[in-house]
Amino acid sequence: MTYTYDRSLTGVSLDDAEMRVRAALADRGFGVLTEIDVKTTMKEKIDVDMDGYRILGACNPQMAYKAIGIEPRVGAMLPCNVILRETDGGTEISAIDPVASMQAIENDQLHKVAGKVRDMLRQAVDAA
Repeated sequence: MTYTYDRSLTGVSLDDAEMRVRAALADRGFGVLTEIDVKTTMKEKIDVDMDGYRILGACNPQMAYKAIGIEPRVGAMLPCNVILRETDGGTEISAIDPVASMQAIENDQLHKVAGKVRDMLRQAVDAA
């Protein structure tokens, strides 16, 4: 089982891809709770250069509320991360597969919610 759903955007800059992803996530009820500019952080912390790499911590409040109601400690696995990574010729978008990440928790109700979130994230990645 793969743990991300990926899409390459040929000829699209990291900044443009991020704008598109944020809009597509918002259209599906997700907000971005956290943002990490990995490239900048690595340069500041360990003085290394790397291609653009950003992590967006996305959350759909309704789905998160359902998941927490089913399994209170699931918050340790939230939010759903979406990464944007500069590649030769464009940007790759990768969203976590919540079904894969929730396999560690034995709870069929939670897996159903994770399946819905996976579908929503895939729709967002496809729309970006």
